[in-house]
Amino acid sequence: MKITQFIFTTTFTVLILSCTNTSESDLIDQVDPQIVITYTEHIKPIFDSNCVACHSNPAINGAGVPLTTVSQVQSSIENTNLIDRINKQSGEGGFMPLGGSRMPQASIDLIIQWQSEGFAE
Repeated sequence: MKITQFIFTTTFTVLILSCTNTSESDLIDQVDPQIVITYTEHIKPIFDSNCVACHSNPAINGAGVPLTTVSQVQSSIENTNLIDRINKQSGEGGFMPLGGSRMPQASIDLIIQWQSEGFAE
């Protein structure tokens, strides 16, 4: 009985100690820097998960613009402060998504990379 309890306790301890949450980016698929970031494959899922609940077409809940197409998202990045608003911390004025949690930094970085690479579709 003691040997079984020792094995269980040891196994449990090893499993618990091997789990960490040292980095949020570990929890998000990282994109190979050699891959071209595209709206359809990389960016649209981010906006669908975080923005389209209000920024639908038509926009609801006080959202100013829809963000459901590549042209709408690109226009909002180029002509409004969309990047600035998603970069804010929760509780700051203008923070998006309103009433939601801050997007993972890896997602924000991916949007910025997509912009800097010329908005590939």
